[in-house]
Amino acid sequence: MSLSVLRPEAVHDALSSARLSRLVSAIQRLSSARELDEIVDIVRIAARDISGADGVTFVLRDGDCCHYVAENAISPLWTGCKFPLSACISGWCMVNGRTAVIPDIYADGRVPADAYRLTFVRSLVMTPVQAENSVAAIGAYWAERQTPEPEAVALLETLARSTATAITNVQLIASLTASEQTARRQLETQRLLLDELNHRVKNTLATVQSMARQTLRAAPDPAAFVAGFEGRLHALSRAHELFTRTIWTGADLAELIDEQLAVGTGGNGERIGACGPAVTLAPLVAQYIGLVIHELATNARKHGALLAPEGKVEIAWSVKVGETRELALRWLESGGPSVRPPEKRGFGLVMIERGLRHIGAQVSLTFASAGVCCDVRLPLREATECRTPPHLP
Repeated sequence: MSLSVLRPEAVHDALSSARLSRLVSAIQRLSSARELDEIVDIVRIAARDISGADGVTFVLRDGDCCHYVAENAISPLWTGCKFPLSACISGWCMVNGRTAVIPDIYADGRVPADAYRLTFVRSLVMTPVQAENSVAAIGAYWAERQTPEPEAVALLETLARSTATAITNVQLIASLTASEQTARRQLETQRLLLDELNHRVKNTLATVQSMARQTLRAAPDPAAFVAGFEGRLHALSRAHELFTRTIWTGADLAELIDEQLAVGTGGNGERIGACGPAVTLAPLVAQYIGLVIHELATNARKHGALLAPEGKVEIAWSVKVGETRELALRWLESGGPSVRPPEKRGFGLVMIERGLRHIGAQVSLTFASAGVCCDVRLPLREATECRTPPHLP
């Protein structure tokens, strides 16, 4: 049976039932929406169905502007356009949290008439999505002047409230998803840090064990062992303090040298000059460079230039740029007692040579009569973390 043969009351009831059914369907779909675009698409279709309007728009609040993001109408309206909140009826509704029912747009001062002259719109309803702190609005428009039915207004307001809930749900889901992703990243970072810490601890323990073993082998008595081992351990801890300050991203070469000289020179630091550009070394590379500086400083204090009042040490480094960047570092002693090559290779010499070679450096250590000279050349592309400490017999 067609609606045309039914009594007007029956037709009205049938239309109301159909609109209510469409509203319920829209609310169900909004409850499962997971993206804002999905919400916009549901609303722009449902709003026109339940209101019987000739067009609808979905408006988002964008700072101090109204952004007309979507529409469903018999002819184009304002999709993609932005207007100041104070210059459009949707802005008035969002700011005041109230629905506007306007039978004649040209008779209401809240409506910017010029924006409507090229459109079909003669009457409208605009309702905010959420009364307080509204973030959106739904507009319904008619091509003929009329007072929109109270039922249509009520249905639009109900749709607007459900839309507000859907938007809140989407924002909550997005927040939870972001929090979950952040938590996963944090857990992964924590795992990587623990793995790295485990690696560093193992390397450090291996280095300490090697230092203890070799210091003990070369020490003539327990007192000499304690002095030698404590000095090397102190040098190692000074390097690790630098790494801690930079969260294990590396160490500045100048700071590293200063720290090691404070340990190994026995108060003769004023007779040591050090100069060179800023260079950052990876942790394990810096660790062995630091131990080398400590060994050279200790040797200079006990047997070399720092043993004589006029003796001095010059430390200079530079970075050479070619196919690869290369660090060139020189330790040069002068003014001390006459130097002779050592009769046997002690632990300090072994560590200088093997430790530097392990990190990819070339080392030349000469014992000229005028003073010890140590030249180190290190490709900076290789100044990265070494996974295992060198083997020191």
